[in-house]
Amino acid sequence: MADQENNNTRMMTRNAKKRALEAIHSQSQKKKTRVVLGEISNNIRSDHPSVKDEKPKCKNPKKAKKDSTTTSVSDSQKLVVVDEENVKSSDPQMCDDYVTDIYEYLHNMEKEVKRRPIGDYVEKVQKDVSVNMRAILVDWLVEVAEEYKLLPYTLYLTISYIDRYLSVNVLNRQKLQLLGVSSMLIAAKYEEITPPHTEDFCYITDNTYTKQEVVKMEADVLKALNFEMGNPTVKSFLRRFTKVAQDDYETPNLQLEFLGYYLAELSLLEYSCLKFLPSLIAASVTFLSRFTLKQGSHPWNSALEQLCGYKPSDLKECVQVLHDLQLSRRAAALVAIREKYKQHKFKCVSELSSPSEIPDSFFEDVKEL
Repeated sequence: MADQENNNTRMMTRNAKKRALEAIHSQSQKKKTRVVLGEISNNIRSDHPSVKDEKPKCKNPKKAKKDSTTTSVSDSQKLVVVDEENVKSSDPQMCDDYVTDIYEYLHNMEKEVKRRPIGDYVEKVQKDVSVNMRAILVDWLVEVAEEYKLLPYTLYLTISYIDRYLSVNVLNRQKLQLLGVSSMLIAAKYEEITPPHTEDFCYITDNTYTKQEVVKMEADVLKALNFEMGNPTVKSFLRRFTKVAQDDYETPNLQLEFLGYYLAELSLLEYSCLKFLPSLIAASVTFLSRFTLKQGSHPWNSALEQLCGYKPSDLKECVQVLHDLQLSRRAAALVAIREKYKQHKFKCVSELSSPSEIPDSFFEDVKEL
């Protein structure tokens, strides 16, 4: 009898929780405001002031999560400590004794041609889609992800799907936004526990597209990518790299962590970053984050080199591209990511100043300590 009562109690609790969640979802739907990309013109340049006016404002960015960091040890011990920390982590991507095998697998996967976009698909494949249109779309999708409080991984996968699709399919500019929301729908289904509905993505475009059009584009994307939806992104590598990057801090440095997230999202805007592997971008983000916060110190060390697999000279080109983005030399009028990381909960990292030049000596090979 007692067991029966306990079962009934648990069932009532689950039902109550379900009703509460449904009520919250219903209430949030009523308060939702429309965010519309608007018509994309081939004449709009990324540095044109009117670009800012075309873009919607979104609210409620998803709260970034803290990562634990390693204690201060010598460079030769850092990798061991990082992997020991991973064993204790609740993150399913950094677990148990096989974290090294997991990341070796991700490094191999990121090099597979079928999971990579063509680095110059706009020039070779597209006839009606420009580099600036892509940047405008990415900037808008950042706001959509904020509006629906989607996980960072969802955003990165969305952009990956878009670039991979455009690498093999010619698309009319009028369908570029449709490709964006359909790709985000797929990514949300892949990553989220409770993804937005198809109708939500129609709504966010001010019903520019019907549900049937979104579903059809979703099917087209899945077929074009041969249902290969799980691929490593910059975010897949960045968290692990950040652990070692914080080793010379006495306490967890949220500013360094958020600065890395900020620079990584900026890389999504930059078409020229498509030629770099996600792990190389993540390593470059780590390099530039450390340089920004400790400008007088060499931003790289032997532990980072061993963990990431890159020497400073390997990172130079990518770091310089990211540095230009950080200094608003590229895509200055696209402000969604900068506005997002101006918030105090992200330590206002988008407002951090950085020297206009990075010393060439920092790209020389590091010496073993």
